[in-house]
Amino acid sequence: MPHLSSPVIVTAGVLTLGIFPGSLGARETPAATQVQLRQTEQASGTQMLLQAISPVDDEVVWVSGHGGTFLRTVDGGLNWSARVGPGADTLQFRDIDAFDARTAYLMSAGPGPLSRIYRTDDGGDSWNLQFLNEHSEGFFDCMAFWDSRRGILYGDAIEGTLFVLRTEDGGASWDRVPEEGLPIAQEGEGGFAASGSCVTTGSGGRAWIATGNGEQARVLWTEDEGRTWQASSVPVAGGPAAGLTTIDVLDDALSIALGGVLGQDTVGVDNVILSSDGGRTWRLGGRPDMVGPVYGSSWVPGAETPTAFAVGPAGADYSLDGGLTWRAAARVPYWAVSFVSPSAGWAVGPGGRITHLAFLDP
Repeated sequence: MPHLSSPVIVTAGVLTLGIFPGSLGARETPAATQVQLRQTEQASGTQMLLQAISPVDDEVVWVSGHGGTFLRTVDGGLNWSARVGPGADTLQFRDIDAFDARTAYLMSAGPGPLSRIYRTDDGGDSWNLQFLNEHSEGFFDCMAFWDSRRGILYGDAIEGTLFVLRTEDGGASWDRVPEEGLPIAQEGEGGFAASGSCVTTGSGGRAWIATGNGEQARVLWTEDEGRTWQASSVPVAGGPAAGLTTIDVLDDALSIALGGVLGQDTVGVDNVILSSDGGRTWRLGGRPDMVGPVYGSSWVPGAETPTAFAVGPAGADYSLDGGLTWRAAARVPYWAVSFVSPSAGWAVGPGGRITHLAFLDP
């Protein structure tokens, strides 16, 4: 199946938007108010395609990308340290998950042994190879963690069976979920290794996976730390190079997933879905202002209204009403985005681009 990589450029400045009451299902927006989005470009020190981001808080942030590149800041992005993993300059690090300034996991994506999992406990000075995919059909897509010891990884189906790995011991061992614990795979079903956000975790052992390339796009979900999974069909286009690329869940209930059709970069499609029951059932949200597929997304924790941010090759959009309506933020390519608070978010993309994002009171 297709696996994403490619080009870039962006803007900086402040946008001011009004928020107005609107239906959010179980949630309602408050009376009209004003917010500003401030976008500040930061010097990454690399020209590599940056494809995933993991902010720990408003100071410590990790980023990963092509050419075996990983980056870390401990001062909110005023200074970034860009490095290449030992012997990893040919790898594409398409996901990263961090827990503090010293501890992080890296996932590389590619056919067979190019898909790997690494962990550092010394701030990236050394990396331990934890898992190397030896199956020629294997291709890792994304990973997510409940904490530094418990996590899951999703990859393309192998020999007609969905592929999910679990760890409970900090990655000392990674075990594949047996076929009997998984829904039946669709032909060609997998994910898109676009932004490291096709998997997300929640409290109580919950987790969600956004799938693509099958006849139907689906969301897989678990309530027992990934031991068993169920599938929900969703109202977006499926088929080759189509489906979902990214998913995020707010407060274990309000969920958003986005995607599109790869290669249709100038066509707008219904590619936003919403759930208010923890990802069991889904309905269409509003189309983004930008056209083409969305690669990465993030809720904005602590925002006054349910605020979501979406990025892709055509730019960046955000919604202040839970994904019902969207406004343009930028019209330059990004691959991934993540927020830890309204005043601390980052988007990354081609050419080493890192942009700090902050929603501010006017």
